[in-house]
Amino acid sequence: MKIGKKLMLIGMLFAVALSQAQDIAINPALLTGSWPASWITKPHAAQREYGIYHFRKGFSLPAVPASFVVHLSADNRYRLFVNGQAVCSGPARGDLFNWYFESLDIARYLKQGNNVIAAEVWNMGDLAPVAQISNQTGFVMQGNTAAEAVVNTDASWKVLQNKAYSPTSLDNGERLRAYMVVGPGDHVAGDLYPWGWEMPGYDDTSWTAAKSIAQPVPVGYGTDNLWTLKPRNIPLFTEHISRFSRIRRSTDNTAPAAFLTGKQPMNIAANQSVKILLDHGVNCIGYPELRLSGGKGAVIKLTYAEALVDKDRNKGNRNEIDGKEIIGNYDVFIADGGIGRKFRPLWLRTYRYVEMEISTKDEALVVDDFYGMMTGYPLEMKASFSSSDPSLEQIWNVGWRTAQLCAGDLYYDCPYYEQLQYTGDSRIQALISLYLTGDDRLMRKAILDFYHSRTPEGLTQGRYPSNRLQIIPPFSLFWVSMVHDYWMHKRDDEFVRQFLPAINEVMSWYMERKDVRTGMLGPMKWWNFTDWDNFDGWGVAPGAAHGGSAIISLQAAYTMNQAAELFSAFGKAAEGSSFLNCAESLKSSTYRKCYDPVKGLLGDTPDKSSFSQHAGIWAILSGALEKEQSKEVMQRLLSDQSIGQATFFYRFYLAQAMKKAGMADQYYGQLSPWRKMLALGLSTFAEKPEPARSDCHAWSASPDYDFLSTICGIMPDAPAFKKVRIAPALAELKWIKGSMPHPDGMISVEVTRNTKDSGIKAIVVLPEKLEGAFVWMGKEIKLHGGKQEFRL
Repeated sequence: MKIGKKLMLIGMLFAVALSQAQDIAINPALLTGSWPASWITKPHAAQREYGIYHFRKGFSLPAVPASFVVHLSADNRYRLFVNGQAVCSGPARGDLFNWYFESLDIARYLKQGNNVIAAEVWNMGDLAPVAQISNQTGFVMQGNTAAEAVVNTDASWKVLQNKAYSPTSLDNGERLRAYMVVGPGDHVAGDLYPWGWEMPGYDDTSWTAAKSIAQPVPVGYGTDNLWTLKPRNIPLFTEHISRFSRIRRSTDNTAPAAFLTGKQPMNIAANQSVKILLDHGVNCIGYPELRLSGGKGAVIKLTYAEALVDKDRNKGNRNEIDGKEIIGNYDVFIADGGIGRKFRPLWLRTYRYVEMEISTKDEALVVDDFYGMMTGYPLEMKASFSSSDPSLEQIWNVGWRTAQLCAGDLYYDCPYYEQLQYTGDSRIQALISLYLTGDDRLMRKAILDFYHSRTPEGLTQGRYPSNRLQIIPPFSLFWVSMVHDYWMHKRDDEFVRQFLPAINEVMSWYMERKDVRTGMLGPMKWWNFTDWDNFDGWGVAPGAAHGGSAIISLQAAYTMNQAAELFSAFGKAAEGSSFLNCAESLKSSTYRKCYDPVKGLLGDTPDKSSFSQHAGIWAILSGALEKEQSKEVMQRLLSDQSIGQATFFYRFYLAQAMKKAGMADQYYGQLSPWRKMLALGLSTFAEKPEPARSDCHAWSASPDYDFLSTICGIMPDAPAFKKVRIAPALAELKWIKGSMPHPDGMISVEVTRNTKDSGIKAIVVLPEKLEGAFVWMGKEIKLHGGKQEFRL
């Protein structure tokens, strides 16, 4: 079998295996007390410093079992092999109180007789990504029952520290002139690597016996815990091969065209230096895999970037490379001269472009293949959207790719620079997930992650998991909104109920900061980020530091309205009333002090020295304005370019405010920022307008949600999506078609304009048990389950 077909088959089998490894029944005894296995590590190793370790356990089976379930985890991370086959990676990121373990059935990888389980475990020490919380180096595996106890981690396991690894690309922030906290690159010396360590038959007699360091315990148990274990609550990730689309430039003709397909190797003579720039065609995230033979001492450097930059560090059109260079995160591999060597970084990389820089020594090098193994949260598209404007389909597709790349074991804000889960980003990401896939598992994990992040003050952290403290008070409000979103779209009251005390603490924190003199919020602590490209250099809302911020006061009022709905629904009317009363007071006081009748807008502060779309957005969404005044204010927000403009993040809320003001038809005309990004050759949507740091930022994928919720107009009209309201906003579009998953099935909407009488023909299909209303030009038609057609 040719190597390209073999790699594709392996990728498919790996994806299938992981996709099937989700519904594992955990032995109840493992959730109610300590495990028989031990957390193990390497003796005498520096437990909180950088290190890569290999663990092995050989065992014999009289026959291949029908099932062989194991549970495993590691600090920082691991990759598991059974009889040389890669099985899975983990754990999903959490914190020391909620340290996730994976459960999987490995029976398909086992054989009669001798077997080997092996795990690569690494600890990045103080170089770890900011999203990585850690205690010390450790690995644990526990058999589900006595039948699998033979693989329980203890001193019978062997361990080796891999000295081939050292960290590199340590100055990313300085070179890229940006905040970058995803961890180091890998420098691997091939002559020090223990090739074949994961395979049966490898001689591990010189390895050290592992050291037991702690008893594994689940949440709610233990008295001296290093980690408190919790079952993984999201699916395992799949991997699939993805090849580069073309070679953009090369110092010579070393790379044949067939190299990109895996059908022809690339030969590099001795004592040569070459540079080859590869273009994947679109931004992607995964594990690049480099296969080599020969070339002892050759140095291969792989540099990854979302885009190239010119001499002034401008990206310009992402498709253009002339006069540009690559600057980015990189890995280095030094060949040992062996045949069929494979280099794969420990952690995933984000790239559209990869520069392969190769310097050979006295031996020729053969680059057998180079490709990527794409990975991430297995989002499955179930929704659809099309319209008379084909450019919207391009926005839809690029938005979907953006959302995919920003979904891992967390909702990443951006996959290249941070891979951190921020509440402001996650709320938008979660709604995209719900509307396009119906999958709420990553949303639930994000809600829980932020719940676990709470500080003694009662606020959630702005991003979490994180090994550095960061508090963004407005993001605690977004967390409450995220819980409210879940309550409106999904059906799990017990899941929502557990957050009510924490929501009460967030609301109380804000209520206590109400200034009795002004009736608005007073001075605010921490980082009160609102939006980039506005206000001060850190995106802080005017008035946050000294009091009187219209933006934050009105966002708090909006969120208090949502909290009141939640508390009232769960039988806590008194708390709900207190939130409503505070919201009304904040709204009336802010309007009274900040509204400028001449400009017809709310100032950012009572002195009315600055105005922004943001203050008007929250005035509309919070209900501080009556409906007719909301329209007047929205018209000014959209027409007055002298005021602070919402960037991509806040354009999500601008769209919601248009709908609230009864001006949803204006949304279609507000897509120019996304059209500009497409014109610049972006294959994912950027963090903010040019110059943008990140070319892939999930909050900028919001049109994928808006196309269904605003243009198609599909919205829940009762908690748990028990009713639906469909109010299409076609603007200049001649027709639209959209469908989305609902807890009871699929909702589909098709609307076509009648050019003769300006009317419409609509076809709506609802799940059998769902009812609702269709709204068009002030007219409302009741909807029932099944298919219905009508003209208006």
